[in-house]
Amino acid sequence: MVPSTKSFFEEVRAVYAETATALGLSGPTETERVLPVSTYRGGGVAYRVALDFREGGVKSSVSFTTDAVMLTADIEPLAITAGVVEKRGGISYSARNLKQMRKSLLGQAGYVQRVHPLLTDAATIEDLMRRSGAREWHGHGSTREQ
Repeated sequence: MVPSTKSFFEEVRAVYAETATALGLSGPTETERVLPVSTYRGGGVAYRVALDFREGGVKSSVSFTTDAVMLTADIEPLAITAGVVEKRGGISYSARNLKQMRKSLLGQAGYVQRVHPLLTDAATIEDLMRRSGAREWHGHGSTREQ
């Protein structure tokens, strides 16, 4: 059985505590609009960790927003494109029980730690995210995330 929203938020807080401190990230901001999502921000990017009850998985993504475009990339393709991971399959996504969810969160947080130092320059971030297959939303007029 997939862990509850409460368990998900507790596990994300526990797993990301060191990562957030080490990388200077603020958060988490926790929401439950469609799926439970925990968000950390810093250095102009936002890291979102979502629990999908239907699929029984957790997924981390990175978002970068400018005045013209919002880019969102999944953490594993971004890590591969950045050259900090060699190939797919190094992390899990399963959250069918608490043990699997914890393992998945730990692996994905590890990728965040590897990728974050490379996301320091707006031009570099945008290029790297596009090359990793980031989804794009244009013309929404929002400002860059802090």
